[in-house]
Amino acid sequence: MTNNADTDVELPFISHLAELRDRLLRALLAVFLVLLALIPFAGDIYTMLATPLISRLPEGSQMIAIDLAAPFFTPLKLALFVAVVITAPLILYQIWAFVAPGLYKREQKLAIPLLVSSTLLFYLGCAFAYFLVLPVVIAFLSSVTPDGVSMMTDMSRYLDFVVMLFLSFGVAFEVPVATVILVALDWVDLQTLRQSRRYFMVGAFIVAAIVTPPDVVSQIMLAIPMCLLFEVGLLASAVLVRKRAEEDKAESAEET
Repeated sequence: MTNNADTDVELPFISHLAELRDRLLRALLAVFLVLLALIPFAGDIYTMLATPLISRLPEGSQMIAIDLAAPFFTPLKLALFVAVVITAPLILYQIWAFVAPGLYKREQKLAIPLLVSSTLLFYLGCAFAYFLVLPVVIAFLSSVTPDGVSMMTDMSRYLDFVVMLFLSFGVAFEVPVATVILVALDWVDLQTLRQSRRYFMVGAFIVAAIVTPPDVVSQIMLAIPMCLLFEVGLLASAVLVRKRAEEDKAESAEET
């Protein structure tokens, strides 16, 4: 005979799993629909992505496809990546809607601004990488090509390189959000973060040296924004701490 207490525990667990399944299906459906809309333009999207490279190739050079199916699958992979990026706000909302019931009211108020700002910062990082960093990187790599060597980049490897660059800058631009989360969850004290500026700067240049191509310019173009965004995160965290102190003071005054 089944214990009623076990049944009461299993029912909420099963309902949570069902809700998680439904929200994941909604997110996947959104990605699929956007992907279907982008497939007819996959070639044009890839051409736009490859423009910074094609415009800087020496005369007579061109991109190549090493694999037989690359001209079909490479633009399709790019369309999938773009579809995920476009639907990122909806995906994040589904995640937030699932975990929101388990958050405190104060955390729920903070979640929406963090979700919006993290999405915008990721888009900003990708745009920064495409319009500013990618032309500089391609110009540098083209300038160091030895004489007698034709620069003909494989389209699949170029896509992998650019996507990694986008993800690196998109994630790096999340520094303010990460800083606010650390302070909001009381994992790190704000004063401790302020005193760790020099260590963060060193770490930013180390990370930039790892994830960017081996040229100083692109490393600086990643490290300096990370340092500036860290300062933005400190300012936002200071506002959060001040607001929390005011709320706690008001609550204590109401209790008395």
